[in-house]
Amino acid sequence: MTKRKVTLALSCLFISAAAVSSSAFADTRIDYRSGKQIQSGEASWYGPGFHGRRTASGERFNTNDMTAAHRTLPFGTRVLVVNKQTGRSVVVRINDRGPFVRGRVIDLSRASAQAIGMSGTAAVDVSQL
Repeated sequence: MTKRKVTLALSCLFISAAAVSSSAFADTRIDYRSGKQIQSGEASWYGPGFHGRRTASGERFNTNDMTAAHRTLPFGTRVLVVNKQTGRSVVVRINDRGPFVRGRVIDLSRASAQAIGMSGTAAVDVSQL
């Protein structure tokens, strides 16, 4: 096998692995009414140990603010998070990166988690505003 064929085969392998792993994190679809992307998956919250520390955006984390961590959305993006079990929703601003746990789509601050009636983790829909 030539070096070019090996490189092409490895490239195909990495692309297919990335497609499989990204789909394992969340269900992503488009809301055709608004044209916005919606992610469905599990949310978690973080707070006490991170309060006052710098976020990935450079600001200080405040567990009492309506903020969240997302893997890919730009900092400052506002998203609507809906708890599927309670039906309650909250608008949060993305100011950090995460979550780094498989299957989770967003990490909420303590205040935003409480606003949607979440303790621990919850099934949510996340849509960009």
